[in-house]
Amino acid sequence: MNARKVKKILISQPKPSSEKSPYYDIAEKHHVSLDFYPFIKVERVSTKEFRQQRINILDFTAIILTSRTAVDNFFSICEDLKVTIPETMKYFCVSETVALYLQKYIVYRKRKIFFSQTGKVEGLNNPFTKHSKEKFLFPVPEEHNDDISHFLDEKKLYYTKSVMYRTVSNEFPEDQKMDYDMIIFFSPLGIQSLITNFPDFTQGDTAMGCFGNTTAKAMEEAGFRLDFEAPRPEYPSVVAALDAFLKENHKHHG
Repeated sequence: MNARKVKKILISQPKPSSEKSPYYDIAEKHHVSLDFYPFIKVERVSTKEFRQQRINILDFTAIILTSRTAVDNFFSICEDLKVTIPETMKYFCVSETVALYLQKYIVYRKRKIFFSQTGKVEGLNNPFTKHSKEKFLFPVPEEHNDDISHFLDEKKLYYTKSVMYRTVSNEFPEDQKMDYDMIIFFSPLGIQSLITNFPDFTQGDTAMGCFGNTTAKAMEEAGFRLDFEAPRPEYPSVVAALDAFLKENHKHHG
């Protein structure tokens, strides 16, 4: 079954903070309406769960931070446990964006904040070598890959991983209807969220697009028809793929 003419699209992400988002250009160009609603949300572990890990934050002299989410959840746990982070604590961040975000919680001092220029942990190679005697705390989400851990192991650093947050299904308003011509997904958990929240949902001629291989695989496994996938060589982003899909879809339906 082919997709019906697409006029109303649900994008399963938070609404863009800027009015200049390329999504709005697409909406204007193809005369479609867009709704944004995240199917998933990040939830911090409870203080009880954290305590069960038997980790004393003040035993560490450095923190490894991979995202702004990690920063928020680390300081939230510190606040709940009434832990005051000493001035001497060092921060190793995988990008400058994460490093600058620290200003929300601490006074930014170059001598104790290090960041990777590349957005990858390998970019911290020199600071890690220079500060190899530190005791590192590494906040992670419940589901995480071990790429960074492998790198830390190779550097023979003393570090402890701590699960501080997880991604869970979002709740929907009770009167929420899935009456969209198209839904766009960004993670396997987003697809699971749709199935959980709307058990009677059937795809029919509703179009579906997604970002990422794992999301595409999860869609197939759930029995959904995939109408477009990004990134592809010709469509590097969801916006580019959506633009091409709508062009074809509207041409087909006249």
